[in-house]
This record gives sequence, C-alpha cells and structure tokens, in this order.
Amino acid sequence: MRIAMVSEHASPLAVLGGVDAGGQNVHVAALATALGRRGDEVVVHTRRDDETLPRRVALAPGVDVDHVRAGPPAALPKDELLPHMDAFAFDLREQWSARRPDVVHTHFWMSAVAALTAARPLGIPVVHTFHALGTVKRRQQGANDTSPAERLGLERWIAGAVDRIVATCTDEVFELLRMGADRRAVTVIPCGVDLDRFSPLGPAESRQAGGMRLVAACRLVERKGIGNAISALAEVRGAELHVAGGPDVSELAGSAEARRLQALAEEMGVDDRVVFRGRVAREAMPVLLRSADAVVCVPWYEPFGIVPLEAMACGVPVVATAVGGQIDSVVHGVTGVHVPPRDPAALATALRDLLADGVRREALGREGCKRARRLYDFDRIAGATRDVYANLVPAARRPPRFARELERRL
Repeated sequence: MRIAMVSEHASPLAVLGGVDAGGQNVHVAALATALGRRGDEVVVHTRRDDETLPRRVALAPGVDVDHVRAGPPAALPKDELLPHMDAFAFDLREQWSARRPDVVHTHFWMSAVAALTAARPLGIPVVHTFHALGTVKRRQQGANDTSPAERLGLERWIAGAVDRIVATCTDEVFELLRMGADRRAVTVIPCGVDLDRFSPLGPAESRQAGGMRLVAACRLVERKGIGNAISALAEVRGAELHVAGGPDVSELAGSAEARRLQALAEEMGVDDRVVFRGRVAREAMPVLLRSADAVVCVPWYEPFGIVPLEAMACGVPVVATAVGGQIDSVVHGVTGVHVPPRDPAALATALRDLLADGVRREALGREGCKRARRLYDFDRIAGATRDVYANLVPAARRPPRFARELERRL
C-alpha cells in the first residue's frame, strides 16, 4: 500500500530529548520503518522547522520524510502550530491530488486537523492516533496547560470524523468514549520497542562498586515526575539517580526545568546522588539502561510510555506510576512495581523494598523481557496497524487474504 503518515511537530528525524521530541517521534519512525520492511511505500509528512532541510529525506527502505512548508522554517513550540495547519493542509492536498495514497495515518490532533481537510475532498480514508488527549492534559495541568483553547473541541470533532482511531492503551479508550467516539471505530494497538537494540545482551555502562543505580529517561518537563523521584531519593540511602533527557549536558544550565530540579536536589540534600546526564544518544540508551538496578518511570500522566518497554526489553525491572499506558505495559508484581503518581513517600518505599531484594529484581527483569518480546515487537505492531489500514482500502487494492496471513507469519 501507499501510506501517508502525518506527524506535524514530531519528525522521525528529530534529535530526542527536547521539550517536544520524545515518544511520538520514536513511534512514528519505528512504525514507518517496519511498514517499509513489509514492502509498503510510506511518506511521513512533518513540518519544516529548519530552512536548510531538503524537501525529501530517505529514512529507511521504502520510507521518505517530507518536510512541509507551513509557517516559518524554525523550531516552534507545538502549542503555537495551529495557525499554520491551513498551509499544511493546502500542501498535503496538492501532493495527494497528484499522487493519491491508499490511506492516511495521522499522529497528534493538529496532524488530523490538517490531514482531514486535505483528505476528505479526495475520498482518502484517515486513521488517527492521538498520542495525548487534551482532556487529560487539562485535567492534570489545569491553568498550566498551554494548549490552544480550540484543542478540546477539535479533538471531539476528530474522534467522530476519522475512519478509525488507533488507541495506544486501554485507558485511552475510556477517555475516547467520553468524547463521543464510536467504540466500533477504536482499535487498541500499543507502541512497540526495537528488540534488536534493546535487549539484555550487550554492554552495560561501568559504575562504581557498592552503590545502587536508578535511571530515569524522559523529556525534562514537570509532568514527567523527576521532581517526585528526587524527593523520594532522600529516603533511599545508598542509591544514585541518573536522569537522562533534556538538552546536551553542556547546555543544561540553560534549561529552566533542569535548574529547578537541581535546586530541588540541593534542597533535599541529595545533589551528590543525582546525576543529570542531559541528552543521551539513542545508541547509548541500552547501555545506560542495562547499568541500572531499576528504571524509574513516574509521570503524573502518560499516554503510553516507551521507556518502560525499553527497560523491560533490557531485562531491568521498572518502577512506574499506574497511569495511562504504563498500566498495560508494566504488570505489577510481575514485570515491575506500580506506584501512585505524585507520591514520593510511596515511591521511596517501593524503591527501598526493590533495591533490598536482588532475587526479586532479577525475576521482575526476566519476566519483563519475556513480556516485551512477546507483545511489543515493532513488526507485530506494524502488522496489526496494517490490518487496520487494509480494512479501509477498497477490496480491489487489498492483498489477497492468504498473502496477508503469510505476511503475519513471516
């Protein structure tokens, strides 16, 4: 099939770690690449945020990234992009009129706003993945939510306008139903993990003997809960917390959130046990994760959460807040431990208990690896997503049933 993906702010080519560069970028890149491996032709349309970027860049065999001219060719916060979606939609419609994709898969709500405008007059089916919902963000952040005022209404419109919704976790389904989505149009397909890169086999970062190491990897934004982890560390003696994320370590002083977290570490008396690593290269992340006694993933809310999968795939137990996709991916007492969000005392208790029991950590890590390999391989995720597409493509363009079955088996 010819598949158009739209990811207006989250380019699959972006360097991870920035405020708006994280799990969606990873998911779109991996899903597109896996579909390309299956023989599909994929174009990922994303906004051009640098004037030096060429119009088209090859990402992987069968996959191109298209840099759409919409707004100034400069990095902008995603919450400022809505006024540029008309230009984005105009460009998409011109391209799709000249060469029609079989299906469009949009990622994040503004991508759907642009793509529906372009695709509907052409009769192209649209599949949507929200990745994050404005209703949840507003509930959790209140007055600190910087989303455009139109977001909630537009998301309700999207939920009813697209042909299919791919939700990334079961918790999201309930939110979608409250928004008026048709349950028959919603399919749950989780995000995945690169099992070639993330596995227990391979080097681990060297560390000092005697102490325990905790690792947290995420964007440096308050809702990711690093402040809660730092507060909890004050009650977990003998452990270091390594925080991977944000800009390069040489630029951390320019990050307001990094400065806030450093000040909190000093206030809690743990600044000598918190190591801010800054941006960690993708190829170095498995090496860091394997060095951990446990990986800490404690956001206040989380649409899905890819880091828990990466840790599990590396055979490392996860301590995760029981929110969003982490409810599905981390099985309490089997692959990791659930704790309530925004509760440093409960987190400290869970960490103390886990770090004191090496046999339990090994068992959780072993079962986490099994679960990641069984359920979250990206080829499996791509196959399930492609089945959603195939159900929307006219019968004449679908591959024969036996061929689709063979694809799944291969």
